[in-house]
Amino acid sequence: MIIGSHLEELYGLPAFAFPGPGEATGDLPEPDAVAWRIAADAYDAEEQWEEAFARFCAAVDTSRVRALIVGAWEEAYDDAPTPVIEALVAARDRLPGLRSLFFADIVCEECEISWINQTDVTPLLTGFPALEEFGVRGGQGLEFPALRHDSLRKLVVETGGLPVSVVRGVAASELPALEHLDLWLGTSWYGADSEAADLAPILSGARLPRLRHLALRNSEIQDEVAAAVASAPVVARLEVLDLSMGTLGDDGATALLGGQPLTHLKKLDLHHNYLSEPLRQRIRETLEPAGVELDLDKDDADWDKDGDGTVHRYVSVGE
Repeated sequence: MIIGSHLEELYGLPAFAFPGPGEATGDLPEPDAVAWRIAADAYDAEEQWEEAFARFCAAVDTSRVRALIVGAWEEAYDDAPTPVIEALVAARDRLPGLRSLFFADIVCEECEISWINQTDVTPLLTGFPALEEFGVRGGQGLEFPALRHDSLRKLVVETGGLPVSVVRGVAASELPALEHLDLWLGTSWYGADSEAADLAPILSGARLPRLRHLALRNSEIQDEVAAAVASAPVVARLEVLDLSMGTLGDDGATALLGGQPLTHLKKLDLHHNYLSEPLRQRIRETLEPAGVELDLDKDDADWDKDGDGTVHRYVSVGE
């Protein structure tokens, strides 16, 4: 799978692309009616992202803006977005109502997910203490040192390879309001170097008292993650458990079923998997009678790369 389309909504608001240079800005939506997407061209841009943002601030009553989507900046495959982060933080007093921010809504035609250069994104969280949702895409150079944020309810980190330092930083963070955590762990081909043990502080739930939706997905160690989740204290209070998009096989699913009961879940998402039909049937027989919504779709997981009939295990999103 590739990321081929931009976000269509954020914070329950439809995404709206702020007009580019030379385009009319006289008939714009109400500031609080959309999630504003601000971007520069990834190649041969007519203006830098910061210049597009300055035009946005001049054209829109930013005091009413609730959601922002940061799109491509020029040469995202080469340059870290430090000036973009600095521009946003410098404008924090002009954005008192900002509650949701997605950073690097960049699709494959602009820059492949594992080529996106990132940096320390936590200044965006410390700079906006009222932020309720934060998402970031791209793991190359990504940093997330441990922090405390009292308002954040949703955190999403999308990568083809998540550095262990980021996993540990998120795990060590104090996020008492967090309800939804989604980490794309990725593959070692693109920088993933964490182990299931690095997830232990998350799985204990001690720093995440309100967590209800946990996604640990797109991982080449999905079996090991599933085995760790099987006995994790946090699972008892989850409504949604998502171990999709990775290399989950019978070993991981067997461990999951052999652990604590999952019948309290509203949904178990295992799509893009490498499960045998008997194991898939066992999951259905165990959880469907309890009303658990299941996603066991195999997607493209049985891709025969070599053409010899061998099933190779790949994560859903890598490059």
